[in-house]
Amino acid sequence: MALEIRDIHKRFGPVRASDGVTFTVEEGSLHGILGENGAGKSTLMKILSGFYEADSGEVVLDGEVLHLRSPADAIDAGIGMLHQDPLVFLPFTVLDNFALGSPGSMRLDRKAAEAELMRVSGELGFEFDPERLVRDLTVGERQQLSITRLLWLGARVLIFDEPTTGISASQRIQLFDTLRTLAAGGMIVLFVSHKLEEVEALCDSVTVIRRGKVVYEAEMPVASETLVEKMFGNVFVEEERTTVPLGDAMLRVEAATLSEGTTRIEGLDLGIARSEVVGLAGLEGSGQRTLLRACAGLIQPESGSLSVDGIELTRASYREHLAAGVHYLPAGRLEEGLVQGISIAEHLVLASDDTAFFVDWKAADARAGEEIDEYSIKGLPSSAAEELSGGNQQRLLLAMIPDEVKLLLLEHPTRGLDVESAAFVWTRLLERRNHGTATVFASADLDELLNYSDRIIVFFAGSVFAIRTAAEIDGEELGYLIGGKVRA
Repeated sequence: MALEIRDIHKRFGPVRASDGVTFTVEEGSLHGILGENGAGKSTLMKILSGFYEADSGEVVLDGEVLHLRSPADAIDAGIGMLHQDPLVFLPFTVLDNFALGSPGSMRLDRKAAEAELMRVSGELGFEFDPERLVRDLTVGERQQLSITRLLWLGARVLIFDEPTTGISASQRIQLFDTLRTLAAGGMIVLFVSHKLEEVEALCDSVTVIRRGKVVYEAEMPVASETLVEKMFGNVFVEEERTTVPLGDAMLRVEAATLSEGTTRIEGLDLGIARSEVVGLAGLEGSGQRTLLRACAGLIQPESGSLSVDGIELTRASYREHLAAGVHYLPAGRLEEGLVQGISIAEHLVLASDDTAFFVDWKAADARAGEEIDEYSIKGLPSSAAEELSGGNQQRLLLAMIPDEVKLLLLEHPTRGLDVESAAFVWTRLLERRNHGTATVFASADLDELLNYSDRIIVFFAGSVFAIRTAAEIDGEELGYLIGGKVRA
């Protein structure tokens, strides 16, 4: 069995997302797909999995030309895709999600479906309670459920799009073991990632895509410098960490009780200085998101007080927080930060403080063009938000931040971004720090927390477990603290 991608072309208006992509992957391969944000990786994977239809070209599996017009066509042909955010129905049970889309009669034989769930998951070493609600599973467990379902449906080719985003270190190890097992069993596994170290550790071959074209193919191992040069066209060098003098208190949280969903934080006292960068670490649901949303005015403290630059905001609305100089960038770029169906120019109009009754669209398009150049967004003023890659969506969100911000709150600011895009984001954020903006960000990336924070606040089970100066802590100790332990 071999998967052949032959001269695939796909355009979105004037943008050539896939421009003659051609390569072959043999059975039993763990094949890495590398490229910067906007290079065309996701578009190609969506073509292979039936979400998009190619303008021209062929996908051939085991000598058969496939006609992929929907995800159902793809899975029928033996190609399944695990998305960065697993496609599951949160209110449904594990068993219901497993059985969705399965062939057979209208009535589900739950006993037979449960037997198949336990058989396939058991072969992979996964453990599920069939009646557990999927909303109660971790991201890693949802991935395992999706893998189990795709294999049951007959997938011979599995596509993994940034699969390590949002999962724990132990779940990543288990995922990698699973992928190795699948490849050893003769399957084709395509591993799409921005993380060079993961591709180097896992994959036995690699294809690099840049600007919609295949620019490099090789058997692993390959030097990191070579992969970076092929991805970006030059060898990218990260800037050394710099510090600036901290000012007086910008954010004060005193004796606060914060509650959202199942997360509750009691008696929180916190002070953050002007120009300080504070990283929030912890397992998902430990309290980081709750703190960020409380500081943004999206939830109000049950007790205690919260102020920014001396302005009392304890019971203030989100709009009042904005007026006080607070700005929040959520992790869900399309779900919470942007609006699907409207253009870059329209987003910038919505984010502006222009109160004119009519919009000068000629001026709006001109300004959008300037911001596109300034933030290196790969798109046009007329490009809709959902047409942009994740990295370009994040660049648009950065362009929408007002010039004068006192407190900047960010949730996973570089999740899913390649190394150059992540560095660009932090260059922009640190420029604001240099002008007095206090920055608080939550991240699951230990390197990001250590490289950019002045202090790191570790949450565990709804409370502040530890506060450390970033310069005095290493990744191992931070990992212990996130797990609720102190290194001996």
